[in-house]
Amino acid sequence: MDTQRKLEILAQDAQYDLACACGTRDDEHRRRGAGGKWLYPVTLPSGGHSLLLKTLVSNACTNDCKYCPLRRGSNVERCSMTADEIANIFLEYRRTEHVFGLFLTSGVTGTPDQSMERLLDATKLLRKKHQFRGYIHLKILPGASDAAVEEAVHYASAVSLNIETPGKRHFDLLSSSKDYDRDIIRPLRLMSRLTAKGQPRARVKCTTQFVVGASDETDGEIVKYMTGLYDRLHFERIYFSAYQPGLGDPSIPGEKTLRQQPADAIIRREHRLYQTDFLMRKYGFAGSELVLDAAGNLPLDRDPKEAWALAHPEYFPLNANAADRETLLRVPGLGLLGVQRLLTARQTRRMHSLSEVGLRGRLAAKAAPYLRWS
Repeated sequence: MDTQRKLEILAQDAQYDLACACGTRDDEHRRRGAGGKWLYPVTLPSGGHSLLLKTLVSNACTNDCKYCPLRRGSNVERCSMTADEIANIFLEYRRTEHVFGLFLTSGVTGTPDQSMERLLDATKLLRKKHQFRGYIHLKILPGASDAAVEEAVHYASAVSLNIETPGKRHFDLLSSSKDYDRDIIRPLRLMSRLTAKGQPRARVKCTTQFVVGASDETDGEIVKYMTGLYDRLHFERIYFSAYQPGLGDPSIPGEKTLRQQPADAIIRREHRLYQTDFLMRKYGFAGSELVLDAAGNLPLDRDPKEAWALAHPEYFPLNANAADRETLLRVPGLGLLGVQRLLTARQTRRMHSLSEVGLRGRLAAKAAPYLRWS
């Protein structure tokens, strides 16, 4: 099989690992580049966004992750690329598509460390032979040894390992070939220690991803784990991948549950989790503040900030001319930019409406009932 055909297969199969694929803004979404290859957004150190070329090193896998179309025994065309092939493809894409960096992941072929070695060989080739000093995101494979994790953190700009589920019980419903504590939690904690403030590799960013809906987890369970990942492990970002019925083993809980729901329910659930993540990272919300229904899930019919506001009528209406930034960020319809505009404008005059700072339309109407102007 020639290199181009391998890339077509492996870049297409990389879509199933959706970290960096979805978000709350248009510039956080993936897109296809030349030849149908997936290009993924990344935030630049100086602000703004650019694109990553993302591919698998191999789509062969010894694991039996029941949600994954590439799991052991599934009927897909298998192939792998060499370190030289990956380096040459990336350098060509960098020249022609102006990509900012590379995202490398892989199935587990042989042992986790043997597969990590293939990822690292390609990375070291780019770093040492081709003197590439830009962005490389490496996927830490479940079960990787401490030494492999340490080497990945040394060479990468960012590393990630999918946590997959909130807890061992849910994890065991999806895989019998991996151990949650040994293969997932242990390396996640090591990644956190290696990149902690004051460590030599503190600039390396750590992210992870939940597979949403394949097991029978609740949003409340996911939010609890998110709190730990942010507050104790200090991860940079958490992503969510909505399980799509039909891609995995028919025996997993999500197959039956999702087929009984509206077709778009799982995508809306993913979106609500992204909104929740944004509230926790940017708006000062604690996970324990999120409003959940009787089943422990986020409401699908309204965003999580609005759900919180409706549950706390005693908090509103706020005096828009006196409330501080943290308080104003609790107002449905007001975002980071809108709040900053309001704070800046009211330094020189008393404000009477959101339209005075350029906020009109649907979001302004949403915010209006929660504000007063005197």
